[in-house]
Amino acid sequence: MRFQHLDLNLLVALDVLLDEQNITRAAERLHMTQSATSGVLARLRKYFEDDLLVQVGRTMQPTPYAQELVGPVREVLLTIRSSITTKPVCDPTSSKRHFRIAASDYLISVVFARFIQRIHDIAPGITFELHPPGEQAIEMATRGEIDLIIFPERYVIEGHPTALLFEEEHVCVVWRDNPEVGTSLTLEQYMQMGHISVGFGRSRQLSIEDWFMSQYGFKRKLEVITTDFNTLPQLLVGTRRVATMPERLAKLYAQYIPLKVLPPPVKIPVMHENMQWHKSMEGDPLHRWLRKQIVEFVHESERDHRSTLSLAKASG
Repeated sequence: MRFQHLDLNLLVALDVLLDEQNITRAAERLHMTQSATSGVLARLRKYFEDDLLVQVGRTMQPTPYAQELVGPVREVLLTIRSSITTKPVCDPTSSKRHFRIAASDYLISVVFARFIQRIHDIAPGITFELHPPGEQAIEMATRGEIDLIIFPERYVIEGHPTALLFEEEHVCVVWRDNPEVGTSLTLEQYMQMGHISVGFGRSRQLSIEDWFMSQYGFKRKLEVITTDFNTLPQLLVGTRRVATMPERLAKLYAQYIPLKVLPPPVKIPVMHENMQWHKSMEGDPLHRWLRKQIVEFVHESERDHRSTLSLAKASG
């Protein structure tokens, strides 16, 4: 397709080139040779009458004009994908759609492991690709390269639709045979114990350290830092350490390994888990169907979770 003498296929290449700012990586993503990719860049330069990418030392950098093109080019491609290439008919049972979702290992364990199985029963042709959360996932979501991203509300991307999925409490978890812990934890005990925590992203941002510092002015005694929530319970077994983690995941693991789940000695703010998607996908029928399925599944799980808690309190 051409528009004012521009082959619109070149916009795809331009989008990748401006994103990668590297001929070799762009060629890999475009499934082209480096020489062919260089040729495409030459054609783009001729059309826009601008160098677009210039060599500075060992790297390529976008020109000021190229920087202005980044947003409009991405929006054009997303509009084409959502309004022209996406079929308006929504038939999940026969769909071969591939969905990319960014979610933490905690969310995969408590939500998506069972949700994906449910979708397979309803729509066996639909497939999923799960990405870890973090800076790269946020960048991909902003560019419309990920269908959904699930994360706490403080990471919500401005300008794109979002929906609250559920609220989550934090609990303390210790090895069941820890001789120093009974049926509760005092703040003094909590601060004296060694802690296991999760660090996220390149900066190794810890899950609740900022909140502890702002509220109480102290840091926990961190002895082990891991990269995901699912290793926290396993690292507790046989130790006298404590971990503070989402309640659903803690109670899931307590069914399988010797753990004791206790209320924290201080009130930790409720965590709000949100689902967000690129604004260009708002009207996509199958995307809308998937979002509805997730919300309904989570709400159903929430009712089951509350029912379990009520039964536990009644029996206690």
